[in-house]
Amino acid sequence: MFWDRISPLYDLFENLYNRKVYTGTGKKVAELIDPSDEVLECACGTGAISIYAAQKCRKLIATDFAPGMLRQAAKKCRKYPNVTFRKADITHIRCRDGRFDKAVAGNVIHLLPEPEKALQELVRVVKPGGKIIIPTYINLTKGSANAAVKFIALLGADFRRQFDLNSYKCFFEKMGYTGAEYYVVEGRMPCAIAVITKTMQAT
Repeated sequence: MFWDRISPLYDLFENLYNRKVYTGTGKKVAELIDPSDEVLECACGTGAISIYAAQKCRKLIATDFAPGMLRQAAKKCRKYPNVTFRKADITHIRCRDGRFDKAVAGNVIHLLPEPEKALQELVRVVKPGGKIIIPTYINLTKGSANAAVKFIALLGADFRRQFDLNSYKCFFEKMGYTGAEYYVVEGRMPCAIAVITKTMQAT
């Protein structure tokens, strides 16, 4: 698996190329989390968001499909006893409905062949009134960012779609998720963070 192969080098690449956004996204997501929250994070990768979320929430269950990524994330977050790491599929989350206060899925939606299934699962596992927080690089915003994505794709990543801010908003609206809030972390490759409240879920 591509993400297993690159897991030892992923943080190095991100920090060299896009450090401001890589760390800034985690900090912004943490601002959206409350101390009493139980949080599910899907596609946690090497824990770039996990490490900030863990410092804010009561409990964090961080998941990824790639064991290599989970190992790196566990090392990064080892001093936080409120974090549990599990292998999981974002399109088939094995937990009861309405368990979590917040669900986070960073930089994964653009990789999925059926992102609507992932969104349905994220909505399902969040409590009524809870929030789904979805950060995604908007690499079409800058030419240099698009070039970086092409390079990563040549290494083996499978990008199903690419966004700028407008197309990112349209992506959710077309699936029925209207009224979401959006934040942008600016940098070499900006990241847009969509925040969907469960009462706004598609029907």
